Amino acid sequence: MNYRKIDALLKQKNLSILGGFHPKPGDDAPPNSRTLILLGPFEPKFWSEFKNSLEYQNKIKNPLDTWSERVISIIAKELEAEPIFPFGVAPYKPFYKWALRTKRAYKSPINLLVHDTAGLFVSYRGALSFETQIKLPNTKNSPCLNCQAPCLTECPVDAFLNQPYNSSACISHIKSIDSKECTTNGCAARRACPISKTYGRLPEQSAFHMQAFIK
Repeated sequence: MNYRKIDALLKQKNLSILGGFHPKPGDDAPPNSRTLILLGPFEPKFWSEFKNSLEYQNKIKNPLDTWSERVISIIAKELEAEPIFPFGVAPYKPFYKWALRTKRAYKSPINLLVHDTAGLFVSYRGALSFETQIKLPNTKNSPCLNCQAPCLTECPVDAFLNQPYNSSACISHIKSIDSKECTTNGCAARRACPISKTYGRLPEQSAFHMQAFIK
């Protein structure tokens, strides 16, 4: 098994590798895991892939999670890997910690994960655990190192300035004034990230996530 084969198979379903690492004790990975690879959308084709799925067309409950579980499980079987998901029943898998371990995602100034190619639009749909050690590509430093952090000033209610994140203030604003058009274009703070601007995520997809967020 090699990285390129995994990536090519994922691209067939418009998914991509968002990072990987070789687990160590304390990573909360499966017991026999020697390589853990995190998966996310391959933009901008992912949204069309999902919209054409039975899960979306039939308007089932939690269509994106259901689609992710079905598709990634099929891929995992073909690759002889164990599929893992960031949703389901508690206790949830530590995807935030795993993302940091890949050294392709970092803690941003607003404490959300920022990814080297997805920016603040990074979204993990699942992971693959392999019992073999797979050679992984080199990684880069945090994209925030030379950034002026426009994400810090774009939120109209400063929901990210303190911890924990003030989700109530965010929801209240976008359900009423929505001065930054977050519900139709996606979170203004995430959109402000220079890398997010080049990622290719469609506004329609962001609107889908925002509608799920405010329900």
